[in-house]
Amino acid sequence: MPAAAPTTVVFDLGGVLVDWDPRYLYRQLFDDPDEMESFLAEVTTADWNAHQDAGRPWAEAVELLVAEHPERRELIEAFHRRWPEMLAGEVEGTVEVLAELHGTGVRLLALSNWSTEMFPFALARFDFLGWFEGIVISGDVGVNKPDPRIFEHLVEHFRVEPADAVFIDDSPANVEAATALGFRSILFTDAAALRLELMRFGLLPAVSARSRQPQNV
Repeated sequence: MPAAAPTTVVFDLGGVLVDWDPRYLYRQLFDDPDEMESFLAEVTTADWNAHQDAGRPWAEAVELLVAEHPERRELIEAFHRRWPEMLAGEVEGTVEVLAELHGTGVRLLALSNWSTEMFPFALARFDFLGWFEGIVISGDVGVNKPDPRIFEHLVEHFRVEPADAVFIDDSPANVEAATALGFRSILFTDAAALRLELMRFGLLPAVSARSRQPQNV
């Protein structure tokens, strides 16, 4: 007997619906791309940023890093002061998929690693965030994906049954964590592949290749 279609879809935000990348800012601040990459890899590292996603205040984070790299103060401060410039816009095609899901009436939730201080910039910019019944932000919870505790927070707060939910994320580690907790999971690569996976779960109607062909008029 085939499994029933999920009743809830849980989206990651950054990298799935929102195109965020520090390079959008730092390409304006570095003439040499290699120097920029070294700065992002060795100074404002992903691990450093993850602490802000887990709730560390930005002012504290900047001063800690400036103490280690005083000659880079202006560039480090830019990560905080000019953070909105790292948001390029929507990930191509994915918001259209979200809109289709929204139109079906399926329950929509979001679970994202994001700084509490910075998330209001996204809320003000992206109207589609209002389509979600609820959004869990790691900075509010104090723990990042793939830690099981943030998934458990989502489950308890929104009364989600993992077996009845699909979790979508572009991080293999996050997808593995969700799967281990009983979610049906999709590793996001692009909007077209996501639509096919959602069709497979019975959440979107299948579209035949013939129906996608342009009609002669």
